[in-house]
Amino acid sequence: MRDLVRENSLRESDLILPLFVSEKLTQPQPVATMPGVWQQTLDGLRREAEAAWKAGVRSVLLFGIPKEKDEQASQAYADDGIVQQAVRALKKDLPDLVVVTDVCLCEYMSHGHCGIVRHEGGHALILNDESVELLAAAALSHARAGADIVAPSDMMDGRVGAIREALDGAGCQGTVIMSYAAKFCSAFYGPFRDAAESAPAFGDRRTYQMDSANGAEALREVELDVAEGADIVLVKPGLPYLDIVWRVKERFGLPTAVYNVSGEYSMVKAAAANRWVDERSVVMETMLAFKRAGADLVITYWARQVLGWMRDGA
Repeated sequence: MRDLVRENSLRESDLILPLFVSEKLTQPQPVATMPGVWQQTLDGLRREAEAAWKAGVRSVLLFGIPKEKDEQASQAYADDGIVQQAVRALKKDLPDLVVVTDVCLCEYMSHGHCGIVRHEGGHALILNDESVELLAAAALSHARAGADIVAPSDMMDGRVGAIREALDGAGCQGTVIMSYAAKFCSAFYGPFRDAAESAPAFGDRRTYQMDSANGAEALREVELDVAEGADIVLVKPGLPYLDIVWRVKERFGLPTAVYNVSGEYSMVKAAAANRWVDERSVVMETMLAFKRAGADLVITYWARQVLGWMRDGA
C-alpha cells in the first residue's frame, strides 16, 4: 500500500557504479579507507563488471591509475592507456553495459593536479587553456575506445565546449557528455584520492573547484556547461549539496546526476562497523534523498548492494 502513494523510488537504471582499474597491479588490492572497494587489474575489472552486471548494475564509471605519470598527463589520452584498454575490454564482454569514463588529468599528472602547472613567483598556476586541450584529447580517446559517456571532472573553464567540438569533429556525435558542472572543493574526497592515487603533491584545488559557500555560482557554472553542450549535469559531493541538486534540476530541467562521494561512503561504513547505524537503512534513505532532491542518476559505491536490498524489499 505504501508504494502506491510514494513520491520517489529507485530503479536499477538510476545507479552508476564507480570502478578503479590500475596498470600497476598484478592482483586486486583493497582500498584501506573504503571498505569493500578495490583497485582492480584489467582482468579483475572484467570479473567485477560481470558480477555487477549480473547483480543488476547497468552503468559503470571508470577511473584509471597508470603505471607512469608525467607533467603532461600523457597516459590520459594514450590509445593504449589503462582506461582505453578497460573500455574496449568491457564493451567486448558486456556490450550493453553503459560505460562512463572519468575525464580528468589528476590521476595521470606527476603532481596530482587536474591541469598543467606552471610555477611562477613562488606560486603554482594552473594553465586553463592548455589543460583543456589535453582534456579534449582524453575524451576523444575514450570515445574512440567505445565509451558511451565521457565525464569531465576537472572544472576547467571551457572544457565541455572543447570536448563537444572534438567529439563532433571526429564523428563521435553520439557520445554523451556528463559534465561535473558543480564540483566543489570538498573535504569529502579524501578516501577517493587513496583509491585513485590522485592527491595533489602541493597546494590544493581551490583555484579551479568551487567554494562550498557558493550556491549562485554553482548555477552559473552549470549554465555555462549547458550552453557548451553538456547532455547531463552532475553535482559533487552529494549529501552536503542536496540544495544545489534541487536548484540545478529546477532551473535547467536536464538529466541531473549526483555523486555519493567517498567520504560519505566511508563515514557510513565506519559507523556501521561500530554498530552505531544500520548500513542498509542509512544507505536506502540516502538514495531516496538524492531522488527527492531531483537527481535522475546516482553515482554510488553501494550500487550493487542497493540493488540487492531493493530485491529484498528494503
